[in-house]
Amino acid sequence: MSKLIVVESPTKAKTISKFVGNEFSLWSSYGHVRDLPKNEMGIDIEHDFKPKYIIPPKIKKRINELKKLVNKSESVYFATDEDREGEAIAWHISQIIKDQKIKEIKRITFHEITEEAIKEALMNPREIDIKLVNSQQARRILDRLVGYELSPFLWRKIIRGLSAGRVQSVALRLVVEREREIQNFKPQEYWSIEAEFKKLDLENSKFIAKLYKIDHKILDKLAIKSEEQAQEILNGLKKANYIINKIQKKEIKKTPNPPFITSTLQQEANRHLGFSAKRTMFIAQQLYEGIDLDELGTQGLITYMRTDSFNLAEKFLEGVQKFIKDNYGADYFLDNPRRFKTKSRLAQEAHEAIRPTDIKKTPESIEKFLNRDQFKLYNLIWRRAVASQMKEAVFDSTSVDIETIKKQMEKSYIFRATGSIIKFDGYLKVYPEKQKEAFLPPLKTKELLELINLAKNQHFTQPPSRYSEAGLIKALEQNGIGRPSTYAPIINTIQERGYVKLENRRLKPEEIGFLVNDLLVKHFPEIVDLKFTAQMEDKLDKIAQGKSKWIPVIKNFYKPFKENLLQKEKEISKKELTEEPTKEICEKCNKPMIIKMGRYGKFFACSNFPKCRNTKPLPKTPESSNLDKAESLSENLQPEDFNSFSKETCDKCGAVLILKESRYGKFLACSAYPKCKNIKPIIKTLGIKCPECEKGEIIEKKTRRGKTFYSCNRYPDCKFASWQKLVPQKCPNCEKLMIMSKDGTIRCNNKNCEKK
Repeated sequence: MSKLIVVESPTKAKTISKFVGNEFSLWSSYGHVRDLPKNEMGIDIEHDFKPKYIIPPKIKKRINELKKLVNKSESVYFATDEDREGEAIAWHISQIIKDQKIKEIKRITFHEITEEAIKEALMNPREIDIKLVNSQQARRILDRLVGYELSPFLWRKIIRGLSAGRVQSVALRLVVEREREIQNFKPQEYWSIEAEFKKLDLENSKFIAKLYKIDHKILDKLAIKSEEQAQEILNGLKKANYIINKIQKKEIKKTPNPPFITSTLQQEANRHLGFSAKRTMFIAQQLYEGIDLDELGTQGLITYMRTDSFNLAEKFLEGVQKFIKDNYGADYFLDNPRRFKTKSRLAQEAHEAIRPTDIKKTPESIEKFLNRDQFKLYNLIWRRAVASQMKEAVFDSTSVDIETIKKQMEKSYIFRATGSIIKFDGYLKVYPEKQKEAFLPPLKTKELLELINLAKNQHFTQPPSRYSEAGLIKALEQNGIGRPSTYAPIINTIQERGYVKLENRRLKPEEIGFLVNDLLVKHFPEIVDLKFTAQMEDKLDKIAQGKSKWIPVIKNFYKPFKENLLQKEKEISKKELTEEPTKEICEKCNKPMIIKMGRYGKFFACSNFPKCRNTKPLPKTPESSNLDKAESLSENLQPEDFNSFSKETCDKCGAVLILKESRYGKFLACSAYPKCKNIKPIIKTLGIKCPECEKGEIIEKKTRRGKTFYSCNRYPDCKFASWQKLVPQKCPNCEKLMIMSKDGTIRCNNKNCEKK
């Protein structure tokens, strides 16, 4: 009789089969084989929350195949992933086949899918860890209780199709609260003073310094509040002489970051590659399970990608040290490997960080076997792991204080210039990072300098930016919310539910997201409380460690949650949440109209519903005549479209145009679709004449990759374009248009302007 190895994925099965020989057969489950039913709660609350697991109909055929294979096997080895989900899958399958006649059931785990790792795992099997299984069960039951109790509540009180979740609702709260910070932000004007100096005895020695102190008091960011104040300082400085009063030089060493864990991989892949968390994990799964390397066969290229541990295997550390010495030289080699301490006290230290399985498989050497996305991600993982074991980068940092000569001035003014030069690149040779380097000529204390130019720059404080996926993952991790396997699903869920949308790679909450969040914050504070959710994650981890029992954890959560839910069911009415009275009168039945909340936003609806089903957009939309025309022409006009009407009409049929959104951005489409398929791009004008042709207007446009730029609307007759945003303000020196940088600084766009 043969031996059977059970895995989740056919790709994983294919890779492992290359290493184990003919005595083993393999079967893949394609993920979970049992779960709670979809059409009912599936939890016996009265009897210690006993779950009712079922085998989905689409899985039953595969289970029958499994049972036949088990009957022919003398032993079964569960080789599912090494986390809670993998342990749970192994346990569920063991429960399905427990009545079969099997000599032994064993559990094997490994961090990487390589021949050595698989053979070592087969030689050292263990039992299924019921503590991990209970932790996964507790998480699943908690999520089901919240989802199945709270989601229908949202349906009844707001609109059908909504959902709430123990972790997703906390993520939504973070996004909504950041948006409110942005909405409530009031920009403050401030000014900075810059001086351009040069050495008296050396040409091409110009450098920039910023006003740092007045009368030996350090200026804070908002110290100079107005142009008048800035100009007054400038007037006093123009006649001054300047001398270097202090030079500070120091050597700075910068240590590389640790190898990737799940959260940091998702963050860096989002920042550097533009990958969503979901896409990152999908590609990482492919690299982990195995890539066909032609003559070398199918091999797993990275270690398991769901981990919160920075540990690296001793064998890998030995290999990477030799690789660095052989390929980069002794200067880059560490005498002793660098070990990173995991910040989370509940991290699974037995696991490894995400690293390449074979350091000799450089990204360039296997690029031809990888698709574009696989290469990008493997390259990132390989370089980060290698860099983590290289010497520090060394910088020479210099700061120079330039002071006005006191005899000539009522006040003392000190400017500061800083610069740094890479003295030794160290790990940056493999994992380069952006460095802000400034040129400073050789300078000496008590040296007089020539003032070339003084400039005042206007700035405005900027609101906090919306979360990117990377930023939200970092915030969740910092607050102890979620675990390695949950970050990607959390972010994906709040987008799929329509609570949040991705706009310019940033997460923006929709109106329905605000409404759901506000209801939960007001009436179910514990569900969206960061500390409470983090404490629950800790309790689930303690179940996995055998320090807590799962049933009391569930019971202590559910009882107060259920009592509060029943109370809120009586207190809250749907009208209170989703309807607002107005003075608008229905033109069809003369009854008052109300503002209602739909899945896609607010709209007017007749209060005489269902007798009168009249709906229309809010006041910012076109006249009702256009609305009626669109309604009569279109076969596909939906109620949610009422909130998307623009003020423009179709130049082909006269119907109102509706604001639509595709993967490439927003555009206007005819509401009479499909009878009229006219579409029109949205053009944002800045109200500024083109500085080149002086005939066209400057408009905002986007590249194919979504990057914003500004150009003349007479293109291709006029080819003026700029990455910087032009502002309707002329330079007082050369009369050319000014531009606004991302930090809010306004400056002259003329390269030859002396006042630049």
